[in-house]
Amino acid sequence: MSAAVLTTLTAADGHRLSAWRADPVGTPKGGIVVLHAVYGATKHMGDVCARWAAAGYTALAPALFDRIAPNRIHPYDKPSDGTADYNTLTEAQIFADIQAAAKAAGPATAISGFCTGGTWAWRAAAVLDFPAQVNFYGSHIPAFLDLTPRCPTILHYGDKDGIVPVAQIDKIRARHPEVELHVYPGAGHAFENAEQANHNAAAGDLAWQRSIAFMDRHVAGTNET
Repeated sequence: MSAAVLTTLTAADGHRLSAWRADPVGTPKGGIVVLHAVYGATKHMGDVCARWAAAGYTALAPALFDRIAPNRIHPYDKPSDGTADYNTLTEAQIFADIQAAAKAAGPATAISGFCTGGTWAWRAAAVLDFPAQVNFYGSHIPAFLDLTPRCPTILHYGDKDGIVPVAQIDKIRARHPEVELHVYPGAGHAFENAEQANHNAAAGDLAWQRSIAFMDRHVAGTNET
């Protein structure tokens, strides 16, 4: 699997930001923009992009915190610092950076995100045009249930998630029965990330299998002319 590399994007408002990028071998099936958790555009985001590229998709993970300071990364034991950073950014700024990444990824580009990045993927999918959304444990989706994704959506949560407990997951399912929602037994928040304490390899691998199959159903081939 090829490693992701850092590249530079320019948003419509002139802001320049870094992003992880990984490209597949051969013609891409499509693309995907990946929004990071409260820790910033960590190496894990590069690994996620590389995994999407191995599945045939051009992947970019924009460094949204570059609007605060370049190369701004927070340690896993200080999530509150990243939460404060996210709270300083406006919707217009985040959407501009998402759109810059989507443009760089090419046609038929989906939206994805992890934790708070998953919340922003949910918000973006309700406003911007994407062929699909792949969402890993979006932290604040229960606060945005009035929003409806404009594209097919898959959500992944663990039943031991301390940030989005099962009762909240059930509210998402009840409000949005059109969304494909999977709950993983014994998995906590951030279960996909091998760098974090809650990593659950079995749940993470299954979530990836389902996500790639979902992208292949809803995105692959849609960029053909």
